[in-house]
Amino acid sequence: MIYQNAQDWLAAPRKKVLLFGMSGLGKTYLSNLLRAGGEWYHYSIDYRIGTRYMGEHIVDNFKRQAMQVPFLRDLLMSDSIYIGSNITFNNLTPLSTYLGKPGDRARGGLGFDEYQQRQSQHRHAETAALLDTRHFIDRAQDIYGYANFVCDSGGSICEVVDPDDPADPVLNALSESVLMVWIEGSDAHSRELVRRFDAAPKPMCYQPAFLLACWETYLAETGASEASVDPDAFVRWTYGRALAHRQPRYAAMADKWGIRVSADQVGKVKSPQEFEALIASALPG
Repeated sequence: MIYQNAQDWLAAPRKKVLLFGMSGLGKTYLSNLLRAGGEWYHYSIDYRIGTRYMGEHIVDNFKRQAMQVPFLRDLLMSDSIYIGSNITFNNLTPLSTYLGKPGDRARGGLGFDEYQQRQSQHRHAETAALLDTRHFIDRAQDIYGYANFVCDSGGSICEVVDPDDPADPVLNALSESVLMVWIEGSDAHSRELVRRFDAAPKPMCYQPAFLLACWETYLAETGASEASVDPDAFVRWTYGRALAHRQPRYAAMADKWGIRVSADQVGKVKSPQEFEALIASALPG
């Protein structure tokens, strides 16, 4: 770790962290809090994916939909309208909409092969965005004068790295540049995340082998064909399994490559100074 103990962290003139864990436990909350304090640069992995690496895929998908509407098709073909993605740190809907959900096309689903292709695109984009972290640390200081840096990673970071491999290229690159901090949720947090997801199921990125196993099991258990699967029902069924799949991967990342703090502790942080004190408390004394 780039900070060996609490003293190293507190005395460091440049504080650099990467937050990881399930979506909904406080990564973006902390990142926004730190950025609002005026002394931290906020680098969002999902925003980088949706703008630099998948922006063209996202906009092309918008255009495909527009081409199905005669009125919009005529305007698009004559260059009379512009279609773009208004993705922001706090609104990543364009990215999640592109990822989509597999199943019945009449209910907004994608064919499973196309869904796998989009998952692969996201996986490669996430890897590239994570490896861009060093560049953005330097950019934040060189251009804007920020000494402190927070990387707000996506929930699927654990799907694109192997925490048990000491030679993992992404984790090695990250651990040389930032302190990796897992925001760990409790069983109660997991139940709340499942409840929220059931109310508003959203697309997610999965490890290929895990996704394929879930898909095959779901088809076998429900007797549904690929074309008849309810997309929302499938991602709801998969979400709890994804939580259980990711938990030990997050834990290995924290134990071997960083530190952990609890989501309850994060919820009590109200200032950058309180955040710095929380990180210090999680490091060796």
